[in-house]
Amino acid sequence: MSQHQTDTDVAPEEKTKTKKPRRFKVIFHNDDYTTMEFVVQVLETIYHKSPAEATQIMLRVHKKGTGIAGVYTREIAETKVEQTIDVARREGHPLMVTMEPE
Repeated sequence: MSQHQTDTDVAPEEKTKTKKPRRFKVIFHNDDYTTMEFVVQVLETIYHKSPAEATQIMLRVHKKGTGIAGVYTREIAETKVEQTIDVARREGHPLMVTMEPE
């Protein structure tokens, strides 16, 4: 022990900050073939949107070219993108869904 330390000296507590996980936007892209009804159905089933919210997102995709389905952690966003594309392909739709950092 050094001259200034005693048995009762306690090291100061180190504060550790946990970083929030990075979040990602799931983005639907407009195309000329995927039906509006299908997009609404996917938003309701995979993204758990209400019928009104799903319709609003679908209309934004239709009018503006893209719409955000939600913001999630990387793993959840990746899973939702994969699920959406799988369902779209099974139903014969070329729907494009991507994700990007928030």
